[in-house]
Parts: sequence; structure tokens; C-alpha cells
Amino acid sequence: MSLIQSESKNMLSKIERIKTGISGLDDLISGGLPKDTITLVSGPPGGGKTILCCQFLYKGIEEWDKCLFLTLDKKIEGLLSQTRELGLDFQPAIEKGQIKFLYLNINKKLVYETMANEILSGNYQRVVLDSITPLSEMPVYINNPDLANDISIIDPEELSTGGNLPIKRLHLHYIMNALQTAKCTSLVTSELPSGSPYLSRDGFSEFLADGVIVMNLDPTMDRRKLAVMKMRSTKHTLKPQDIQIGMGGITII
Repeated sequence: MSLIQSESKNMLSKIERIKTGISGLDDLISGGLPKDTITLVSGPPGGGKTILCCQFLYKGIEEWDKCLFLTLDKKIEGLLSQTRELGLDFQPAIEKGQIKFLYLNINKKLVYETMANEILSGNYQRVVLDSITPLSEMPVYINNPDLANDISIIDPEELSTGGNLPIKRLHLHYIMNALQTAKCTSLVTSELPSGSPYLSRDGFSEFLADGVIVMNLDPTMDRRKLAVMKMRSTKHTLKPQDIQIGMGGITII
């Protein structure tokens, strides 16, 4: 082993890792996600994105981390019911204030500010945003002076043509900046259309995130798969792994 390889190995071994709670996944990424990083979780509907995120937060609860789940789905009770069926009961932690489930209404013009204020003021160690896709396509309104230098006020009329790429990129930078500033370990989900050449629906999130995990479906073989496509400061395989969903959530098989 060369001196450079030895030093690189030593540097990687010193990085603090955050356990995901997914059996087999931590072994693929040197023990867990690098602390205070953002990982994109992409895939089609039914691929297991939300379940993976819930396992990540449930593991955080076990390790006494303060956790936040940001969702664009009003049916939080339905989500909690589904996770209970998998053996992930968040209710005791909710009552203790260890985890918060917050609905983000994308029809409200201050949705970005609501999201950023919660992330930055909550002292969270683990954060999930499910999903980043609709937010990346919304206009941005900012009243937070701390972020005024980074984000421009975007008028809804600028999106009248269906949204242009520079504006979408600005939205994503804003979201990622809030997560990075909060110094938390976070997961953000994105829909990934079948056959897409990108790793997210917007085509930008994979470049801004520190890591990318792609979930997929193989209807022909009746299988679900998971692949780690990117993970900074981590040696990992790109080979898709077969997974199954059962009690406890996702397991790599």
C-alpha cells in the first residue's frame, strides 16, 4: 500500500458515521452516512424511499437524536399507521418531543421560510425531507435576513412557462443550504421516472447532495433493488442490492 493510499484510508476511518438503521446498508458505506451530510434517496413510487427514511429516523430515536420529518403529504396519521404496521412506532417519541412530523403546504407562499426556520431553529441531528420534487418547482419567497444574500425573491410569473432550469436550481440550492447550515445528517427524497438518464427528477439534486441512493423496482423478477451511486468520503460498490420490505422495514438480502 502506498503512502497516499494509507493516508487516504486513515482519513476515511476518522470520519464520524451515522447509522441508517437499514440492515446491510451500513456495511456497504463504511459503517454509515458521513455525519452532517445530505443524501438524496431517489426512486419510483413503491420503491421504498419513505420507508428507508423512516428507518433512518427510528434509528435516530434509538440513539437519542432529535429528529424531524418534513412531508408534503397531509396524511401524517396515515404514515404513522403504516410505520406501526412495520414495527416502527413513532408515537412515544412524538409525545416526548424527540421527533416532529411537520406538514409543508406548498400552496403557501412562505413554505420555504417555514421549512428553513424549523430546520435551523430545532437543533435536529437527523432531518428527512419527503419529497424535494414539488418544492424545487415552486416560487421562492424569503423574509429571513440571514439568508437574503443567498436567495433572490422569485415571482410566480417567472414560472409561467413551466419553470426554467436556473430557477429550479436556485430552489434546490436554498433547500440544501438550510440543511447544511443546520449541521444535521439529512435525507431528501425525489421521484425518479422510469428510464430517466438522471438520478433525480430535477436532474440537479444529485450534484448538490453528498450522497445518492437509488431505489428501483424489477417487476419481471418481482424484486426491489437499492444502489449507492454516490457517497462522499466513502468507499462503496455501485452494484444494485436486492432488498425486501417486511417487519422492521427494509433489509438488504
